[in-house]
Amino acid sequence: MSGAGARGGASPGAPLARAARAALVALAAVASAMSTAIAHTGGTTGYASIAISGNAVRYSLTLSVSSAPAPIAASLAAARAGDTKSGQSLLDAIRRQISLAEPGNRCEPAQAFVEPPRPESESVTLVVDFACARRVETLTIRDDLFDVFGFDHHTLARIEGAGLAQEFAFAAETREIHVVLERGAATLGSGGFFLLGVHHILTGYDHLLFLVALLLRGGPLLSLLKIVTAFTAAHSITLALAVLGIVTMPDRLVESVIAGSIIWVAVENTVATGPPRRRWLVGFVFGLVHGFGFSTALGPLALPPGRRAWALLTFNLGVEAGQIAVIALLLPALVWLGGRPWRERAVQVASLGVAGAGMVWLIERVFLA
Repeated sequence: MSGAGARGGASPGAPLARAARAALVALAAVASAMSTAIAHTGGTTGYASIAISGNAVRYSLTLSVSSAPAPIAASLAAARAGDTKSGQSLLDAIRRQISLAEPGNRCEPAQAFVEPPRPESESVTLVVDFACARRVETLTIRDDLFDVFGFDHHTLARIEGAGLAQEFAFAAETREIHVVLERGAATLGSGGFFLLGVHHILTGYDHLLFLVALLLRGGPLLSLLKIVTAFTAAHSITLALAVLGIVTMPDRLVESVIAGSIIWVAVENTVATGPPRRRWLVGFVFGLVHGFGFSTALGPLALPPGRRAWALLTFNLGVEAGQIAVIALLLPALVWLGGRPWRERAVQVASLGVAGAGMVWLIERVFLA
């Protein structure tokens, strides 16, 4: 009877099985494609200082040459080397994409310049002065640089003026902030640092691939939750230590170890015949390093101690929310995959793709950074 069923046609679950196979093979292909097509992981970050004084506003934006998209990086490098045309093009972009508004008080871009580069830094600082018709009392700042730098860009800004000191994370979803001088008040809109955390994990392809590799071998649900908890606890610890300035690690070393962690777990997946023992410990150890990687989004902003804790908390909550969303999508597929006869081959193929992505990132970060 079973033979007749096999001859009579595919089982009802066959299309679903084929779809799952295709999805896992696609994971391997996407992992390799991401490693070559995306030079930067976690999005690009600019650091802005917005100083309000009387009827003048000075907007200063610092960008890293190495982390910028290729065309922007080329312009930044040329501007840093003294190319006037490249510097003017970047300043024009700020004039177009940054707007300052107050009812009845128009602010227009005035003089602009590129700060002389510092030998110890590869970054470039672009300065644009805005002149307003009268003294600024309230101000709406809009940042549309994402239309130039890409959706995965975000700008961390420090806004200072009479009675005001505020930090804000501009992102494609949170482009505006309204500030009121003299009262020290600011309307944060849609929760800048929380959304920054969500955005950072969802565009942090190396972090996501590591998480996928950790869970790909499957196992009992309690074991998977233990792995996720260990990874979360570990990166939360080092994220806090780094942002608070208690522990610092060289960025190049951190990024290289993150790439190595992807390779380690992916290779372990290919040689293991079942859920690896003590994988929660592997998740915890490498999670400590990933936390230093997350901290690069907040560290350079040099937040004052009084506001650092809140920014850290909301950013970390955003990271966890994004991570939970990814796990919620992944776990049902892993549970379903557990009983399939072709599971072993699918896990090995996907893990080899993940390992390939990690190897490309490791070579880039060790030898080409």
